[in-house]
Amino acid sequence: MSDYQKEVAQGQRFEFGANWARFLSVLNEERIGMAEASLKQMLEVEDLEGKRFLDIGSGSGLFSLAARRLGAHVHSFDYDPQSVACTTELKRRYFPDDGRWVVEEGSVLDTDYLSHLGQFDVVYSWGVLHHTGAMWKALENVAPMVQSGGQLFIAIYNDQGGWSHRWHLLKRIYNRLPRIARTPYALAVMGPRSLKHLMIATLKGKPGMFVTNVRCYSECSMRGMSYWHDLVDWIGGYPFEFAKPEKIFKFFRVRGYHLENLRTCAGGLACNEFVFSKID
Repeated sequence: MSDYQKEVAQGQRFEFGANWARFLSVLNEERIGMAEASLKQMLEVEDLEGKRFLDIGSGSGLFSLAARRLGAHVHSFDYDPQSVACTTELKRRYFPDDGRWVVEEGSVLDTDYLSHLGQFDVVYSWGVLHHTGAMWKALENVAPMVQSGGQLFIAIYNDQGGWSHRWHLLKRIYNRLPRIARTPYALAVMGPRSLKHLMIATLKGKPGMFVTNVRCYSECSMRGMSYWHDLVDWIGGYPFEFAKPEKIFKFFRVRGYHLENLRTCAGGLACNEFVFSKID
């Protein structure tokens, strides 16, 4: 049994890949286009032609695919074998036998593995490093992988103080439950929050607005994702760490990075997104 399998069996790790495998059934051209637009907007580029793009924790493979379609030479890796399978499936669908897209199983905590990859023009890791169980080590390992003048695009869960610690407990419980109990648990935890949003919309005289937002989630999220799969990812996503944006900023500033772009979640439950450029 691999380390990954042991961690899942012991309730210490969420099976992100299993969730992503279900997401692939709803993946379409519109969602892929949204992912491409998200990369272009945050990186402030029109394409990635000729760039070397590293996708750390590729998950569904959606953003590796988006980067490849924008012209990048892509290297994707993930610790979760099912996520590797998802990314491999997207490569098979859209870029079969393409030597400019490599998909591997690997860990951002494995410095021996990382040392063989070299440096990249763009290193991308959205919502991944806080799920490693050693976020600050993961961030430390990522820092040398961007070449001088290159870009680092990461997203890290926002530190909400006490709320973040409560979410940590809720996620831990989810992963220790029998599989049959997990969906009811997720609905019980997230249901009140969704009901609150529905009530607010109703009080504003626009109850249909809530339904519309759920239906158009891929557009509203600006990343081509789906409401249900993101909800399962949120409640199940464990290990779970978080940081205030200023801590991430200071961490990379002393390592020779300049903040180019930032999108915060305005103190909410989601991730803060950072694009840094390496100036040393």
